[in-house]
Amino acid sequence: MSDDARPEEAGTTPGSRARRRRPVLLVAAVALLVGGVAAVAVGVAGQQSAPPSAVESPTPVEPVETPSPVEPVETDEPTTPVEPVETDEPTTPVEPVETPPVEATAAQPLPTEVSIPSIDVASDLLHLGLNADGTVAVPEGDDVDTAAWFDGSPRPGAVGPAVIEGHVDSVNGESVFYDLATVEPGATIDVGREDGSTVSYVVDRVEQYPKNEFPTLAVYGNTESPELRVITCGGSWDPEIGHYRDNTVVYAHLAE
Repeated sequence: MSDDARPEEAGTTPGSRARRRRPVLLVAAVALLVGGVAAVAVGVAGQQSAPPSAVESPTPVEPVETPSPVEPVETDEPTTPVEPVETDEPTTPVEPVETPPVEATAAQPLPTEVSIPSIDVASDLLHLGLNADGTVAVPEGDDVDTAAWFDGSPRPGAVGPAVIEGHVDSVNGESVFYDLATVEPGATIDVGREDGSTVSYVVDRVEQYPKNEFPTLAVYGNTESPELRVITCGGSWDPEIGHYRDNTVVYAHLAE
């Protein structure tokens, strides 16, 4: 996912594949999800409350007049008291239902690698946060073709949307998520963790959004179960601004 770099064809490096499918322009800097990921500045850390959405004010309700009180009806007949009904069956106490605790983000091991077999992706995972301006930091330098987990999102396996990002191309050519837009629903995404375990996700859908219409809440907002988002750049290249016009987002849920 490179916004500022569409390099010309160059030699293959460990983070890129040998084939080339389209010409790319060599530029000095590489940026990720400009406009889209910048929206993360709303503040999403772990599984916390999502930014509130606007709620329309309800239509005012007309006041209802209180009816006149009903006069009690007098009667000469005595009121027969109702005898309690006795039963020999013991009352079964209702057992309290225990709500399983939501596993904290910190309880999950840190992610170390990601693989998407259907598109031949296998990458270590960097751990990146926010830049000083509130935008998400992106892989660069020697790590430009390595995928990254956004450490402001839940750890993979925890409740909420874990976020993994990567470039579509770089100064080295095709980058780690060059083929991300071709992932099919039902495909598997595996995330290896530092304790040697692997958490697997199943792809639900793949979406492409113009960067000026990036759906921040849909991507970064709270979820009731563990989910995954994989993000890169997409669409056509805009030479005037040196960025791709769109973002590609893969939505996935935890495999059973």
